Amino acid sequence: MVKLRMKTPKTLLIILVATLFLQVPAFAADDAPADNAEISIDYSQRDDVKQFIDMMVSKHQFDKAMLVRWFSGATRLDSVITSISKPAEKTLTWRQYRPIFLTSNRIEGGVRFMRENQELLKRAEKEYGVPAHVIAAIVGVETYYGRRSGGTVVFDSLTTLGFDYPPRSKFFRSELEQFLLLAREENIDVSEIHGSYAGAMGMPQFISSSYREYAVDFDGDGKRNLWDSKADVIGSVANYFKIHGWETNQPVVYRLKADKKIKNNGRDKLKPYTTVTELRSEGIVIDDTIPGDTQATVISFDGAQGEEHWLGLKNFYVITRYNHSALYAMAVYQLSQELLAQTGS
Repeated sequence: MVKLRMKTPKTLLIILVATLFLQVPAFAADDAPADNAEISIDYSQRDDVKQFIDMMVSKHQFDKAMLVRWFSGATRLDSVITSISKPAEKTLTWRQYRPIFLTSNRIEGGVRFMRENQELLKRAEKEYGVPAHVIAAIVGVETYYGRRSGGTVVFDSLTTLGFDYPPRSKFFRSELEQFLLLAREENIDVSEIHGSYAGAMGMPQFISSSYREYAVDFDGDGKRNLWDSKADVIGSVANYFKIHGWETNQPVVYRLKADKKIKNNGRDKLKPYTTVTELRSEGIVIDDTIPGDTQATVISFDGAQGEEHWLGLKNFYVITRYNHSALYAMAVYQLSQELLAQTGS
């Protein structure tokens, strides 16, 4: 069985409020749920859950009695619904978001992480072509190098979101399916797995489908352990980036000169949609060293010193495959550059 690092019984909402200064929706005093709001219901008696159970039995040959027992013991977490309704990436500006991740403590933690895992990072960089400082930055942004991997029972969060959060119920039911398959494959007790409010797990915060598809056994012990094996964590992040198209020895972004106001026309597309030549023809000043046929996008941020404009390239887009947010990708990039400056790798 994979050894799990047990967390204190807090939801990720508490962690975010206490450590990242994120805002939560305002409620009237009489309607405000507790941070650990739980509702005791018997999910196994609901028709939609019964249909899900039958699907797992017929499609994946799960034991029906076992599934009924698990769902009858599941807890609805209203705090999970509150958290997912207002993620930081959609409520904060860059000037608010950047200070959360570009701190001296997080940079120092990243330097230690890289020094302690130097050989593993070198091996992953050689095998997958992803720089060590980028791998470390992902782990740093996701869980503060493993310190904050989440204290919510993943089965409860995915059940809550899959059956009581209509806007994304289809996605989370699929993740619940993947989670149960993962637990069976890795021989893990579903009641012991903790993660984020959205069901992301381990040091790199893989959701269930990503865990099954991209996690690797980088230490060769026959298991993919993203909680306690630094080797598996490092190898899995690198593998994720490689499969999503990371271009080795290629840049991520360029800061655009602000000698004239750039009219971004609300584009801000994560995926490169045009060429540097075309952007130059629109009057955007781009460094002459960047080839004209380079695929790019223009990303604008509300920064501490005013509006910032960046040229996002293929590798920037690859980072957003981990989290579909320009704020997230820029935080990873800038943290990676701080780590590179202090470690040289």
